[in-house]
Amino acid sequence: MIEFKLPSLGADMDQGTLLEWRVAPGDPVHRGQVVAVVDTAKAAVDVESWQDGEVFQLLLEPGDKVPVGTVIALLLEKGESAETARRRPVAGATAGATAGTPAAEREEGRPKVSPAARRRAAELGVDAERIPGSGPHGVVTLADVERAAGGAVDKTEAMRQAIALSMSRSKREIPHYYLWESIPLAAALAWLQGRNAGLTPEQRLLPACLLLKAVALALREHPGFNGCWRNGRFEPVDGIHLGIAIALRQGGLVAPILRDVADKPLADLMAGLTDLVTRARNGSLRSSELGEAGLTLTLMGDQGADAVFGVIYPPQVALVGFGRIAERPWVEDGGLCVRPTVTACLAADHRASDGHAGARLLAEIGRLLQHPEGL
Repeated sequence: MIEFKLPSLGADMDQGTLLEWRVAPGDPVHRGQVVAVVDTAKAAVDVESWQDGEVFQLLLEPGDKVPVGTVIALLLEKGESAETARRRPVAGATAGATAGTPAAEREEGRPKVSPAARRRAAELGVDAERIPGSGPHGVVTLADVERAAGGAVDKTEAMRQAIALSMSRSKREIPHYYLWESIPLAAALAWLQGRNAGLTPEQRLLPACLLLKAVALALREHPGFNGCWRNGRFEPVDGIHLGIAIALRQGGLVAPILRDVADKPLADLMAGLTDLVTRARNGSLRSSELGEAGLTLTLMGDQGADAVFGVIYPPQVALVGFGRIAERPWVEDGGLCVRPTVTACLAADHRASDGHAGARLLAEIGRLLQHPEGL
């Protein structure tokens, strides 16, 4: 029997609310298949299965909120039989009900109401039996109750609270140090202009793509910044997977992952970044995109900020931020001129590295950006 648990969808997530099942008992499930949609404090996320199997029992109903790590479904392994497998009680099952059968389906002759919705209705003084349900098969969901009470949950406030908890933990536990460096981008922008000439807007590369690739390649040379701090020591991350801080339209931000950034051709990297940003803002991220990155990148250029001194996402040990690209005074060959530059900032964990190592990382990023054809 395979226990399918609610995964952690970010360092600042400690619980989630089931919105929808995408499978039913008896369905085959394959690795990477979306099996459920879960609401975190920041977004609705498609949760994928990490194993092959057959759905035996679903242990939650839409609207149920449970902590990370809770078993939410049972899958049969190859060779197992549903006839011999043991069922478990469903979360929120009412007394005297048959174990394993959703409470909403057991209430003969009564409107279907999820346990979470019924509890919330009691708290708000709302008659759940009179609320029209918008869930599968007309089930009254938590959102239905909130709407009926005229007090829908403020998602923006919930997100701000989640961000506050994560960033407070970061500043409390991580001894930050900061370094920054101005990087000339004349060569990189000239190369981009030549490369993009004659291409459609969808085919063109943006400067952000070069910045991402430069950071990823620099991490190959300086792996001490590509990992997490756990149990009193640094643990490297396999592969170079960057978290990308993305501002959401309704406020707040998420930091989903772009995987294997160092190995991707620039065109593939640009397509992946565009897709990730679009889906993050549309609320259609997948659970595999909200795991742990080795380092997070924040790009503030479109916001007009010259520099960004970020806060590390625990348990990561570093964050790199880029401000806007702009023409600024620059000294070259002993003379004063104007060149397009960007300020790269490093926030790093002093438990895992020191300023000398951080300076070398920034220098490597700058060196790589002087040779864009090599990216």
